[in-house]
Amino acid sequence: MKVLILSATTGGGHMRAANALQSYITQVRPEIDVRIVDTFAYISPLLNKTITEGYVYMATKIPKVFGALYKTTNKNTHLSSVVFKFSNMISKALMPLIQEYQPDIIVTTHPFSTEMASNLKETGSIDIPLICIMTDYAPHKTWINKRVDSYVVANDRMVDVMVAMGTRRELIHPYGIPIDNAFYSKKDRNAILTDMGLDPTLPTILIMAGSFGVTNILRIYNNIIKIEEPFQVIVITGRNQKLYEAFTRLLEKQQKPPRSKKHEVKLKAKASKPTKLLFFTKEVDKYMQISDLIITKPGGLTVSEALACNLPLAVFDAIPGQEEENAEFLIDNNMAVKIEKGVKCQRTIQELLSNREKLESMRQACQSFDKSASSKNILSEIERLTSGRAAQPTAAQEGKGEGAQD
Repeated sequence: MKVLILSATTGGGHMRAANALQSYITQVRPEIDVRIVDTFAYISPLLNKTITEGYVYMATKIPKVFGALYKTTNKNTHLSSVVFKFSNMISKALMPLIQEYQPDIIVTTHPFSTEMASNLKETGSIDIPLICIMTDYAPHKTWINKRVDSYVVANDRMVDVMVAMGTRRELIHPYGIPIDNAFYSKKDRNAILTDMGLDPTLPTILIMAGSFGVTNILRIYNNIIKIEEPFQVIVITGRNQKLYEAFTRLLEKQQKPPRSKKHEVKLKAKASKPTKLLFFTKEVDKYMQISDLIITKPGGLTVSEALACNLPLAVFDAIPGQEEENAEFLIDNNMAVKIEKGVKCQRTIQELLSNREKLESMRQACQSFDKSASSKNILSEIERLTSGRAAQPTAAQEGKGEGAQD
């Protein structure tokens, strides 16, 4: 069997979900060939650069415009039809890939990839089962297309919303977003913290900033380290070099020995907490497993990974649109709190640290949201949809249909 996973690098989480599913399938069923393709990069490096950089610019520089666009495209408007026509136009560029690889099934983890594959089915260019994996905690109409055979969604609440949008209920499966199995593997907390030079007896707060921003993350850190309760911090900056350098300078100032008693008083006034700073790491699962609370932006994959580690969240700077809806789901289900700027941020974290019962109830809520069988269930769905059928010839191969023009 051949499984083609179509994804995209906008936002990062789409590819992480694709990689997690590929890793699981090749581990438990090594005879299955799984290929991941970055859809936009395959079609055109220039298109990929434009869309990826455009997403980052809108999400960071003009988030209100991004949010307005998100809401507008979630309605039956002229703008939605423009997006559809654009997707339909470029979907034909995928035909050489499909003709060469001959997949038995297509799995998508990005809305544009889903729409392109659906368009090819609609025009008769291909006749291949299509599974769409949604990588956020609320649905959006850009994910929903006529020729999708199966939807995998993050939670049960999404099912009724999608039915109201016109999707048949039997096509929707709340299996959860696939993530790497490492996040479900328990770690030796005491040993890891000791190796890091941290105290296993102290509450540990993990700050994950991702690739967006510097100022707000520094402001959050400077606010929470003024909290009187003892705790320690792990900061992962990812590939955000500016943020890593800014934290390095800040921590060096805090750790610098005082030149005088007056300077010592000044340092104490600024406050500090034991802090471990990390740049990009492939061991995020390890640091999530040993932490008591994560402060992060509510991206779909980061949320899923934290929930797999039974790790309560404090979310900030949610991008209007999908991240705000992710945050809303978490807060409604007692798995997260929202932190504001300034003193309110400090107060929210302090209340959690001083109220261990509240933090424990959040941890238990995370634990009860068990999607550890996501990849297993998706593989079962792949096998169901491909049972008794070989890959069908495309219209292009038969010398007919629009795909033949490519």
